[in-house]
Amino acid sequence: MADDKKKTAADRRLVAGTQKYELDYFARKHGIQPTDARRIIKQHGNDRDAADKAASRLKG
Repeated sequence: MADDKKKTAADRRLVAGTQKYELDYFARKHGIQPTDARRIIKQHGNDRDAADKAASRLKG
C-alpha cells in the first residue's frame, strides 16, 4: 500500500538545515548571521530546542 502524502505533517521540533529559507528564518529569529546559524545547526543537528539554546548562548 502506498503512503498517503496528504496525511503528513511537518515536524515543528526539527530544523531543516539544508533549506535556505529555514536557515534565514533561524538567523533572523535569533539576530545572528546565517553562517553562524548554519554552523549551529550542523553542530547540534536538526533538534530545534538544542539549536535555539545554542543560538541564545551565542548571542548572549
